[in-house]
Amino acid sequence: MKINKILFFSLLLPLFNICNGQYRLTYVTFSIGGTDTTHTEVIVNGRQYSIRNTDPKNGLPIPGTAEHITYVELDQSAIFAQTVFADTDSYYTESKIPLEYEWEGGLSGKVNGYPCQKYSIISFSNAIECWVTAYQNLQVSPVTMSAGLPGVLVKFCRNGNYVTQLTSIRKDSKIKQILPNSLGTKLTTQEMRKLTVERLTQEYVIFEDEQICFNPKLEKPRELPYDQTLRFANGTVILKKIHFDRLPSHYRIFAELTEYSNGDAYDRTGSVFILPARKALSMVQALRDSIGILPYFTDKAGERYPGMIADETYDPPVELVRFFTPFGVRKYNEYRKLENQAWAEEVRYKQDISDLGPLLDGDVYIGAFIGNYDAGGHKLSLRLKAYPEEDVWDLSDSAKVLITPLFNTCNIMEMAGQNYGRLFGTDSLTVVFEVPVGARELTLRYISTGHGGWDRGDEFVPKVNTILIDGKPMFTHTPWRSDCGTYRTLNPASGNFWNGMSSSDYSRSGWCPGTATQPVYFNLTGLRPGRHTLTVAIPQGAPEGGSFSSWNVSGALIIGN
Repeated sequence: MKINKILFFSLLLPLFNICNGQYRLTYVTFSIGGTDTTHTEVIVNGRQYSIRNTDPKNGLPIPGTAEHITYVELDQSAIFAQTVFADTDSYYTESKIPLEYEWEGGLSGKVNGYPCQKYSIISFSNAIECWVTAYQNLQVSPVTMSAGLPGVLVKFCRNGNYVTQLTSIRKDSKIKQILPNSLGTKLTTQEMRKLTVERLTQEYVIFEDEQICFNPKLEKPRELPYDQTLRFANGTVILKKIHFDRLPSHYRIFAELTEYSNGDAYDRTGSVFILPARKALSMVQALRDSIGILPYFTDKAGERYPGMIADETYDPPVELVRFFTPFGVRKYNEYRKLENQAWAEEVRYKQDISDLGPLLDGDVYIGAFIGNYDAGGHKLSLRLKAYPEEDVWDLSDSAKVLITPLFNTCNIMEMAGQNYGRLFGTDSLTVVFEVPVGARELTLRYISTGHGGWDRGDEFVPKVNTILIDGKPMFTHTPWRSDCGTYRTLNPASGNFWNGMSSSDYSRSGWCPGTATQPVYFNLTGLRPGRHTLTVAIPQGAPEGGSFSSWNVSGALIIGN
């Protein structure tokens, strides 16, 4: 039967107003088939009670850790959720005990030895079941959505597999005041959520609305000070030296970018990268001095390719994010109208880069590149945010993963003389790498996009990428995006054709205007320790007239010890 909630609770309210006594109730929460169990204590004094987690905190807590305590005041039908930070700052939210649920009741029976009444409801597509017992006129639940049910919650079950259940009740006459005299600063639920996330998040502002444009009169900086944006390659590369403190391995790290046109109308290749500095040579020196100082190889057509593969003296850039600007977002929004839709003001990219977290340790050079020849160019912002997945600060696992840069044909220094990656028309790309003794896991992190912007160019023709290890084909991957039409509102300057399509709608080789390209991962675990070769082969299309195809491929080896 369905209970009339207003009549039901109004009839029972006098009964529960006589509740008295001090009690401690303990609960466990777990997922059926899971391994984690949490413990909760409810402390009761008459018509008030508090709810808090009682699991011990082992080890040093992470920055921003707070204690969360919930207070329930039955006479006021109020719930106070308090957050107390390590610096003793306290904040709280206030809400009402939810009485609006249409609980289904009627069944009764014993649960964990207690005679219970069962109540159930569907809430946000979740099947909720509660078993409640009458005990000393108490009205208690550690789950606030069921705090309005009469009696003591014995068992709460969501979707048949997430369970909170009572383990003990004991009287404790030493319990005094439940609600503190001051709960701290009152916030809304949204404000509290924002505050707690901000306190827990490690955030690094790398670039803030920085211009990336073509400026042939720009002078290259000779010094590389900390935390200052520097410009190279005629303004198309920005670079900053940042110091990172090592994070525990459980942190999830995201790169958040925003970009908009400051004059350039075209879709451009962009890259956010780290410049490793563990060897004698780095692209840092090449940006400051000359691309000519970097090691190079020559293809069969006689073209030189400096700074694209690792050797004993040099590591190429490691890409955090490969992204593509849309056609003229913001700058060209007023030039064309889009029926029944509004153009976006900027494009946002957010990508998980946790697998490259070991590189964010100590002094790090982080850069961004957008290939363009426009004096206004683009505006770009970049933040790195690290979110904890555990509440303990433990660095013991953080040094067990190594990142080895292998190759990067994305010509970051294009406007300083670095060639396009068009070697695949006559050659393959081969790099030598070392598998250390004791390596347990080996993974190739691979990014590939094809370019050549005419109808038969590799930008618009799927091409199989073949990865060979020690000369033997091991993996294949065909980069392709067929969802580019999804991002139409980012591309106001995109060309529109007679058939109703826009240039930005067309499928492309691993990218769309206004998107980031996701890495793919190849498992190399099992390779014996020692030297090996890795080869990338792509059937690059032939040039036509003044147009040519090229491929931007980058790879780094992730080694778990």
